[in-house]
Amino acid sequence: MKILLFGKNGQVGWELQRSLAVLGELVALSSDSQDFCGDLSQLTQIAQTIRAVSPHIIVNAAAYTAVDKAESEYESARILNAAAPAVMAQEAKKIGAWLVHYSTDYVFDGSGDLPYLETDATGPLNSYGQTKLAGEQGIQDSGCAHLIFRTSWVYAAHGNNFIKTILRLAQQRDHLTIVNDQIGSPTGAELIADVTAHALLSLRHEPEVSGLYHLTAGGYTSWYDFARMILEQAEQASLPLKTRSVDVTPITSADYPLPAKRPLNSRLNTRKLETTFGLRLPPWQLGVSRVIHEIVKL
Repeated sequence: MKILLFGKNGQVGWELQRSLAVLGELVALSSDSQDFCGDLSQLTQIAQTIRAVSPHIIVNAAAYTAVDKAESEYESARILNAAAPAVMAQEAKKIGAWLVHYSTDYVFDGSGDLPYLETDATGPLNSYGQTKLAGEQGIQDSGCAHLIFRTSWVYAAHGNNFIKTILRLAQQRDHLTIVNDQIGSPTGAELIADVTAHALLSLRHEPEVSGLYHLTAGGYTSWYDFARMILEQAEQASLPLKTRSVDVTPITSADYPLPAKRPLNSRLNTRKLETTFGLRLPPWQLGVSRVIHEIVKL
């Protein structure tokens, strides 16, 4: 089995290199790869790459993820998040390949307090969410066999993310204020990569599993409580901090306006994924604790 991976240097892509390598021949590309084009802004070259590699599975872990910048750089976000996945899907359809793609909780408007199902109505609040939703739709409209995984609040030991930001700020400042009214599931890139590999193994026996799935760690929290846990873990690891966990103050989203509006409810219901692939997703605290200790020791 030959797998073509786009976005190998991102948080999820980095972990996918590990999890997918055991499944077959892996061709992993970044935006500056030389042998084949991995730059999603070059749509014609992306199509040519897929034809040249002729993979059995295409995994797209590349995306435009600068949520606030997407408000002023909509066209760049649209090309990477919508146009490029559509091209991949069209090429996958032509060669009979599967396409694996990652989307986001930001396709929802964040209303209510129940976990969203895959079948619930979408309504993105910002440009990033709009372009990611368009990417989903482009893949679905192509008719190719696909797995679209919506996930949320992604972190890893590799790359930039909320955990690293909190640890950095806590070493620089005496006090932090963190939003407390946005609720979601911190989800490790390692978990996403491992679930992806598990799902791909299932394709050999269950091709009918093609579709859209929610993939997050178990349970929910706020950014404020997430930050408190990060600092508590750092304190236990004796990391020198100016801000202690007790020095964090909760605020509302209205107190911290950003160019891109965020959904208050980012809960995703993962029952379909767990039932289809025979999985039990671990609680979010488990992965966060492990990654914090890995980061602290780096």
